[in-house]
Amino acid sequence: MSKDIKRERIARRVAMELSDGMVVNLGIGIPTFVANFVPEGIDVMFQSENGFVGLGPAPSPDNIDPDITNAGAQPVTILPGGACFDSATSFAIIRGGHVDLTVLGALEVDEKGNLANWMVPGKIVPGMGGAMDLTVGAKRVIIAMEHTAKGNPKILPLCTLPLTAKEQVDLIVTDMAVIEVIPAGLVLKEIAPDTTVEEVVAATAAKLIVSAHVAVMAV
Repeated sequence: MSKDIKRERIARRVAMELSDGMVVNLGIGIPTFVANFVPEGIDVMFQSENGFVGLGPAPSPDNIDPDITNAGAQPVTILPGGACFDSATSFAIIRGGHVDLTVLGALEVDEKGNLANWMVPGKIVPGMGGAMDLTVGAKRVIIAMEHTAKGNPKILPLCTLPLTAKEQVDLIVTDMAVIEVIPAGLVLKEIAPDTTVEEVVAATAAKLIVSAHVAVMAV
């Protein structure tokens, strides 16, 4: 399966977690694609931490405005009713608890709901971004990522990289599975149509609590 297909699968499944009236922040990478798959009849206000609300789907190649980008500097659109503001206002929204849901990428997640997504020691880091604020400011945190990196598990018993946030992750959506974080650990809720429970368990370093009725992802 190509990377593009994996990313679309993840984004489509995350979009199913959106509810009408939510204020949602999308991190860079896979999370940005979620805006392209909002279910019909669901009205969501996307907030971009670089200073606006009303983020819409990606523009067509012939309709790109270089002055309208998301926090990852990717071209985006602003929907009617959207508004721009400074970074202080943007982070006041986040830190004030006004974001219902944030969707972030990850380098590692562990069975305690810890998240590492901002640096790899020894590599150049442009900055920590807003993830540290988003994980503690948003009411719910979803991680959208590929299940493994170069064949190595990204869901671990304990994160090895510097943490972005401690015990803040609520749900993990990958190309292979949907996993809920609860106090007892990680619950396998759904698997992708082209995989098995055994394959997901083998690709996950952390211990999984296998639900009595593991559903198939609707993607």
